[in-house]
Amino acid sequence: MQELTNKKKMLVMIALMATMFFASINQTIISAALPKIIAQLGGMTYYSWVITIYMLTSTISTIIFGKLSDIYGRKKFLLFGISVFLVGSFLTGLSGNIFQMIIFRGIQGIGGGMLMSITLTAIGDLYPPEERAKWTGTMMAIFGLSSILGPVLGGVLVDFVAWKWLFWMFLPVGVIAFVMIWRMFPKAEGNSKESIDYLGSVFLTITITGLILGFSWAGSKYAWGSPQIIGLFTATLLGVIMLIIVESKAKFPIMPLSIFKNKGVTISNVASFVMSGGMMGAMSYIPFYIQGVKGMSATQSGLLNIPMSIMMIIFSALSGRWLSKTGNYRLFAALGLGAMSGSMVIMANMNNVVWAAVSLIIFGVGLGFGMTVFTTAAQNSSPPSQLGVVTATCTLFRNLGGTIFIAVFGSIMNASIASNMGKAMASGAGPDFTKLDGATAEKIKTMATPQLLLDKNKLEAIQASLPSQVQQIFVDMMDMVRTAMGQALSWVFYIGAFLLFVGVVLSLFLKVKPGGVAETEPENKDNEDDDMEMVS
Repeated sequence: MQELTNKKKMLVMIALMATMFFASINQTIISAALPKIIAQLGGMTYYSWVITIYMLTSTISTIIFGKLSDIYGRKKFLLFGISVFLVGSFLTGLSGNIFQMIIFRGIQGIGGGMLMSITLTAIGDLYPPEERAKWTGTMMAIFGLSSILGPVLGGVLVDFVAWKWLFWMFLPVGVIAFVMIWRMFPKAEGNSKESIDYLGSVFLTITITGLILGFSWAGSKYAWGSPQIIGLFTATLLGVIMLIIVESKAKFPIMPLSIFKNKGVTISNVASFVMSGGMMGAMSYIPFYIQGVKGMSATQSGLLNIPMSIMMIIFSALSGRWLSKTGNYRLFAALGLGAMSGSMVIMANMNNVVWAAVSLIIFGVGLGFGMTVFTTAAQNSSPPSQLGVVTATCTLFRNLGGTIFIAVFGSIMNASIASNMGKAMASGAGPDFTKLDGATAEKIKTMATPQLLLDKNKLEAIQASLPSQVQQIFVDMMDMVRTAMGQALSWVFYIGAFLLFVGVVLSLFLKVKPGGVAETEPENKDNEDDDMEMVS
């Protein structure tokens, strides 16, 4: 496809960007609206499944269909992915109860996983290695734009129109993207001599399912040491063992183990894993500081994220162009992850909202640099026949990093808050409950939860409803919880900063060849000449 004229390539890229926007805006638009949707549908107990099922099906489809696109070509799976996503979005809007929504969101996830990975893979098909970073950066900027527009639109629309329109209003964009891909995307065939690795797909699905469900539920739905979580992690371990055995013997493996012998791919995958893990420490837990510790509203918290997203969009686009010109993967990866790590050190020590805003702006700059590098480095380290599975694997590691560390950070924060509150009470620094009768004291103590800090209106209503002689003790108690949360978040941010620093160290091992192409280690001797010709 690299033989296409620049004009035709540009038209194809417009189609791919429309596809990326359609997939990403439909995912981000429901984040702010989901609580109200669940309140209308009922089934609050199953709230997390609406999020988890999408994450699960999209992650599985990313790697499976990434490989299938190597075999059968990208175009048919782009069209299939758009169709599945359109159907899933339409059905989700028709959901009459929480269980229907969970099923239809799962269908959406299958389509979304295909689109998010194959659109990035197609860049590798269209452009030579030295030009890929520029377009990957542009694609990441499209994703960043949807991360700004989505939550704002979702929050506003759910207050004024029926929630089903959140899923239906962008269906025309999907139809336009389908027509554009169908008309403009070249019909290039893959390596159709290969066959589907069914057994490998089964064990890959078992591995991903056990891992995502284990970390999604551990510390929240079930205790870390519960039989359910131990069972899921056991299934994951057995799945990994069987996957390695099956893939080492398969003629055409769904996840070729040989790609991990390639340093460019392996380093990019591991760096994407720790980058995503550290990133989620900031993006998921900074609202706890803004709303819980500083007592600001959810709207104000969302507004503080906008400058970060804008910086990410700007520097994703710019870094892609700069990387295409210089090819210095080490520099851009180290700059991006270094800025993110430094910003999280600021978060760990901030004492006001101004520093929170500064840290988020720096984080956005780093994110813009880091999001582009590793996918491009992995693609440029691989032969054309493996672009789909390599890009999908990079996406897989990024998804797993975020999933795993959200759970880990949550457990660290909860344990640290409990420990800090226990120390405060033992030292006498907490509220003086001896001024209250036993029943009132116990009632007030049950309100000492971090969740209450996150609902400013409810907190103020409870305080106003208390007798005057109890209000000051309640205020003192919530100040204790607020301090405990702030101290716990510092640990979360420090650990996130450390993870990102590990990513900086890993990025220094990325090898760069003249012309901006990461060094490749060929799969085998027979392919050595072809692979080296590809990257030179």
